[in-house]
Parts: sequence; structure tokens; C-alpha cells
Amino acid sequence: MTERIIGKNDAGQRFDKYLAKLLPNASKGFLYKMLRKKNITLNGKKADGTEKVLAGDVIKLFFSDETMEKFSGSPLPASSAASDAAPEGRGTPDGRRTPAVRIRDRYPSHPLNVIYEDEHILLVNKPQGMLTQKAKDTDESLNEYLIRYLFDQGSLTEEEFRTFHPSVANRLDRNTSGIVICGKTLPGLQGMAELIRNRSIGKYYYAIVLGKSDRGMTVRGYLEKDERSNTVRLYGPEDKKAAGPDAVPIETAYRPLLTAPVGPDGDVYATLMEVRLITGKTHQIRAHLASLGHPVGGDAKYGDAAFNRMLRDCYGVRMQLLHARRLEFPKTMPAGLDALSGKVFEAEPPLKMKQLIREIRNRR
Repeated sequence: MTERIIGKNDAGQRFDKYLAKLLPNASKGFLYKMLRKKNITLNGKKADGTEKVLAGDVIKLFFSDETMEKFSGSPLPASSAASDAAPEGRGTPDGRRTPAVRIRDRYPSHPLNVIYEDEHILLVNKPQGMLTQKAKDTDESLNEYLIRYLFDQGSLTEEEFRTFHPSVANRLDRNTSGIVICGKTLPGLQGMAELIRNRSIGKYYYAIVLGKSDRGMTVRGYLEKDERSNTVRLYGPEDKKAAGPDAVPIETAYRPLLTAPVGPDGDVYATLMEVRLITGKTHQIRAHLASLGHPVGGDAKYGDAAFNRMLRDCYGVRMQLLHARRLEFPKTMPAGLDALSGKVFEAEPPLKMKQLIREIRNRR
């Protein structure tokens, strides 16, 4: 018999949905049959699967360990809490039991630059070159590093992980650095998703761009993505009819902070921009700035080849100079996230970007 106690990350959902997460290899028919036969009970009583589970509810599954392992798709932990000792795995042909790989050990360990953490969320300063989420099965990403970090910190158990997976709440391009919001709990993920959907979080970026700019602006338009080339095309606010049916409205605000000539001859201007991302669509900042004649330095997709070459040769820049610098949370926060009310968080830019900012400041 296996016993599970519903925690805060599983509360509020239908019982059959919870069971489907707990036992992903079991068919719905099998689960309903086990409920009818009282091989699965809720608080010691027969259930039909439509009940809403609450924190503290007790689930009992009258299955053998082998059956639980078969339908859960992975070995069970040695106890209801994650054990320090690896559970035994399946038997070998000669009858020996082999150590199983713990769930936590399936996730790679990688140091994270954590700038804030509480019970529900984690803010990470993601470096350039790190994926936020996997693009293919063999990839490693911040999402996997987050899960391993929480296992190693003891704030996530293998039992909890069977029915709830912590995850990033927003995404940055691989070569864009800066703040990524990570949800440690279901309330954390749901609350951040609500704020992002409502555009309630102020999201500010640093970008070093080609050209001289001395005035701010807010730019609107439409963005259309080409899935085959993984690029986007922009249309002005008056060009909605020219855009395809999948084009989405975008809005970005820009404010120049510093501008100066750079490079060996001092004949190329670069500007440090503060960018407020009002809508957050694929490649929005990079494509928008390029369309305005101010491509982001180091951007191989939308950038200027000569500017990129100069930055590489003179300053060692090999990735795009775009950094998610600051988050501003609203005063009114979703339930459970009051600790973030009105808070502002900043993340240090990468070394090469800091060096170039210093160069622009010194050459003004």
C-alpha cells in the first residue's frame, strides 16, 4: 500500500487529474476501475474521481511496489520523503537488484546566479548561451537546472515531483542574458503567469545598438513569425492588412541612456538603450530595433555585420548585447505573493557588456 498526502501544489484539482499525473502509464479505464473497487481511496472512502482534492487529503493506493513502479514510470522513493539512499531498481536476468537512478539524478547540476528566492519563486540571472527551456530532448536548460537546484536545496521531494514540476515562468533567447522568473510552487507559477498575461510586471532591458540616438520613443506594430527560418517580420501599425493572419500586435518603449563613438577610429556610434518590453513576443526587441536602424550589437540574425565584426575584433563581443536588466513588480499581487509587492530587482550585465558600457561612458 502506498499513501500520499495532498500538498499545496496539488490542491484544487480533480482527483482523477491528480491520479493521471501520479500514474501516467495507467489508462483512465484502469484508474476508474481501481476507484470503483476501492483499490484507490480518498480520505479512507470510495471516490469516483470527480472530487476536488484539498491540502491534507489522504490518498491510499492498495498496489504492490512493482505495480506502482510500472504505472508511475519510475522507481518509488524509499519513503514518503525523498531518501538519501537510491531505491532499488528492477531485477536483472540473474535475479540481482540493481540500484535505480533517483529522479533528482536525472537532472543535471549547474550553478545558478540566484538574485532572489522565497517560498514560491526564484529569480535567476541567466547567462548568455544558456537555454531557458529545451528545444530538443538532448538539450540541457535552465528548466532542468532549476529542478536539480530545488532537489539539492531540499525544497522539492521526489514524491512532490511526481505530480508537480517547477518551471520557468518567462523565456529569454539563448544568447540574451538576464532575469528569468522561476516558479517553485503551483501558486508561484500561477501568480506569475497571471501577472505576465496582464502585463503587470515592468520588464526593462539593456541593449547596446548601432548608431546615435538622443530621444526616446514608443513603437507599435505587428509581428509575424516564420517558423521555418525562426525569424520574424515586422509591420507598422498602419500595415495590419499586409501582415498575415497570424501576425500579433507588439509594443516596445525605448530610451537612450548613453551614446558615443566607439571602435579604433571613433567613427562608429553606439548607444546604450533602456528598453521596456510592453508586449513580449519572439525576437521583438531585436527585430524592432533593427527596423528602426539601430540593430543590437552582436546579433547575428537581425544585426549589422560590419558593426558586429568591429565589436568582436575590438572588444571580444561574440554574443548579442541584450540583457534583461530589471523587473518591477506591482503593488497589488496575486494571493500568496505579497512579499513581492512593489519590489524591484536588477541583474548585473555580462562582463563584455559592462566593459562596453564603460567604454561608451568614457568616450562621451
